[in-house]
Amino acid sequence: MAETARIRSSTRHTATGTAAPSRKGSAPGRLPVLGHAIPLRRRPLEFLAGLPAHGDLVEIRLGPQRAYMACHPELVRQILLDPRTYDKGGPLFDKVRPLVGNGLFSSAWAEHRLQRPLVQPAFHPGRTASYVAMMCEEIDAVLSSWQEGRAIDLGAALHALTVRVTTRTLFSTTISARAVADVQRCLPIILRGIYRRMTAPAGFLELLPTAENRGFEQARKRLHAVIDETVQDCRCSGADKGDLLSTLVGARDEASGDRFTDDDLRDQVMTLLIAGTETTASVVAWSLHLLSRHPEAERQLHNEADRVLEGRLPAFADLPALGHARRVVTETLRLYPPAWLLSRMVTVETELAGERLKPGAIVLYSPYILGRSPGLFPDPGRFDPDRWLPERAASVPRGAMVPFGAGGRKCMGEAFGMAEATLALAAIGTRWHLRPVPGTTIRPKPEASLGTGPLWMTPHPRRFGPDPAGPGRTNP
Repeated sequence: MAETARIRSSTRHTATGTAAPSRKGSAPGRLPVLGHAIPLRRRPLEFLAGLPAHGDLVEIRLGPQRAYMACHPELVRQILLDPRTYDKGGPLFDKVRPLVGNGLFSSAWAEHRLQRPLVQPAFHPGRTASYVAMMCEEIDAVLSSWQEGRAIDLGAALHALTVRVTTRTLFSTTISARAVADVQRCLPIILRGIYRRMTAPAGFLELLPTAENRGFEQARKRLHAVIDETVQDCRCSGADKGDLLSTLVGARDEASGDRFTDDDLRDQVMTLLIAGTETTASVVAWSLHLLSRHPEAERQLHNEADRVLEGRLPAFADLPALGHARRVVTETLRLYPPAWLLSRMVTVETELAGERLKPGAIVLYSPYILGRSPGLFPDPGRFDPDRWLPERAASVPRGAMVPFGAGGRKCMGEAFGMAEATLALAAIGTRWHLRPVPGTTIRPKPEASLGTGPLWMTPHPRRFGPDPAGPGRTNP
């Protein structure tokens, strides 16, 4: 029989008198053996969005296994700021590790402590300007290929762009055009496969000799081969080409003198490829979709781009002046966070919202749930970049906006990704009006990241100068 929802509450109060997160509940609709696998597969966003109504900490079933969804920002902060107790683990990371091994994203706490100092120099602020220069050259090449009135699938175009940016900043010129094409082809297959494995009620399904499973394994092997070949070329050259891979190859632990092995390097490169392509492409695609439906926000983007860039290609020095473009990206991350569902594994007995959790318990959190919570964001369904103006952003509760995580395991590529998305929007805004192809319907595609799927839009060239005031906003 399906389980009905239940909520247990032991009300506590903080020193300020506000209610502390203590409501515990369980999600309705649990089926024997399958648990909540069916709604997680068929309508995951709707299922997740309904969980906060059942408590601050809600029990769900991943097949027969219990898991606990943290729906309150203070609980999410408690999880993220204590990575020793809430270590990387659970269904997402168990499925990701065979692909990326123990890279920075998926490694356990003890390994992460050793890896992070070795990877950190690759994201030193001093290298950012050179990365941005590469980004802008690739952005320019893509925008120059667009033709007036000829519809393009922005989802595919932006994915190709971010693959080229990531491979170029990772590998400089050491990767061939054929290898770049292989990366573009393999990554979407791998990401789809990871999500389907993550939500499968039984692990044996991924072992069946289906066409989908064969395609996943072929894509995984090819991507590993591309990386291994490129790592060997970099080692043999011995030169620092100013790219991320050169930094990783030359990295040495100051205390032990240890360096990354070839297997370690493959793990780190896989992590950076996934983090640097699918996520940024998704955010820019959603941003352009939202702007096309909100003329006033689009007009502000165009006017800012004209004022700052004056028709030229953006540069690193322009980033501080592109405040509206950055706010558009931030608001898009609230509504459509690429990393929409994440898991942790409890390592020692602990308590969360009054629930005693034993080692091995699975804890989940969802930036998608938090970003659309009316208790955290007024009118949460409305696209409003100005909610991130400093005077308004100060009222956002801590822990409510965590698209890059928080604490010692916060994504090191945040500045890289935000710069790329901001510059792409500004560059597009100074050259093109983008209009949806009539009849196009966009629905979120919740897989390993939250993408748009095919996003057909028609580019129309802009002339330099201020746009006239457009009509008011509409809802996303």
